[in-house]
Amino acid sequence: MGRIISVVNQKGGVGKTTTAINLGAYLAEAGKFVLLVDLDPQANATSGIGIDHMGLGRGVYEAILGEVSMRDIVQPTAHETLWVAPATKHLAGLNIELVDMPRREFKLYDSLLEIRNDYDYILIDCPPTLGMITLNGIVAADEVLIPVQTEYYALEGLGQLLETVNLVRENIRPEVDVLGAVLTMYDGRTKLSDDVMQELYKFFPKNIFRAVIPRNVRLAEAPSFGRSILTFDPYSKGARAYERLAREILDTEYRQAVV
Repeated sequence: MGRIISVVNQKGGVGKTTTAINLGAYLAEAGKFVLLVDLDPQANATSGIGIDHMGLGRGVYEAILGEVSMRDIVQPTAHETLWVAPATKHLAGLNIELVDMPRREFKLYDSLLEIRNDYDYILIDCPPTLGMITLNGIVAADEVLIPVQTEYYALEGLGQLLETVNLVRENIRPEVDVLGAVLTMYDGRTKLSDDVMQELYKFFPKNIFRAVIPRNVRLAEAPSFGRSILTFDPYSKGARAYERLAREILDTEYRQAVV
């Protein structure tokens, strides 16, 4: 079955969507079949990979509610083996609609079951909240990847996020695991970035990826052109960092296979 990884952080502006898009692009470049699920009502992952979400009649919202199949909404991207399940404006109301539904935490999990075998990796870009939509993103995942910006404020709420993941494991779906944290927007010229990195080891003593995503103008520019950094500027520092991150995640796949 496909490996499902949710990219989660309830704080906005930490590089979560950038990580989901570019990790997906490099996993596809490595020959993997990848689906990017845009679970954020802002639809940044959808537009950032080149899909006009305003012109779509249906998306993840309709698939989660069971109105259409998840397979029916999948869109191709510029990458041959990377597809996206897009978000539309309707997704904003999902938090409210899920409240009174049976198995409300499993709606995304259920909708992904039919297509899980179609892909090697399914990456879920969660919204910057800890509401019902994000809870669905966590419950649907095998593992949670947490991008953390190298600023002190970015550490605020990290304990709450980890507590939420633990509650999911204890009460809803024990199989969910924390894949680890990836440092984003790192500036090696500042002492602050190094200090935050040291603080982060208190939360993830063994689960911080060696790939560190730098603060990089080209990474920030790529989504406005609807492109991943792989197609926008493959020789930039940001591109090399995401290529390393993809390799590390592929390495964890191989280690799991050996075990």
